[in-house]
Amino acid sequence: MKSIAALQAVVTATPFDGEPSDAELDAIETEMPAILADVDLLDAQIMTIGRTPSELDERRIRRARRRVLAARRELANRSAVVSLSGGAA
Repeated sequence: MKSIAALQAVVTATPFDGEPSDAELDAIETEMPAILADVDLLDAQIMTIGRTPSELDERRIRRARRRVLAARRELANRSAVVSLSGGAA
C-alpha cells in the first residue's frame, strides 16, 4: 500500500517537507482574529449543550456571533482593499 506522502512528492515539483510556507503562515496570521472568534462562538455554544440556555448564555452566544461577524467583515474589507490596490495594503 502506498502512502499519500509518497505520491505527493511525485506529483509536486518540490518535495513536501511537512512545514507550511511563509505565504501560508501569513494567511493564517491574517485570518487569526476570525479563527479565534469562531472558537469563542463554539465554546459558548458547547457550554449550552444538554441544557436550556440561560439569559447569560444567550448573551454570551449573541456577543460571540457579533465578534465572528465583525472579524469576518474586517477580513473581507481587508481583502477588498488589497485587491483594489493591486496587492499593497
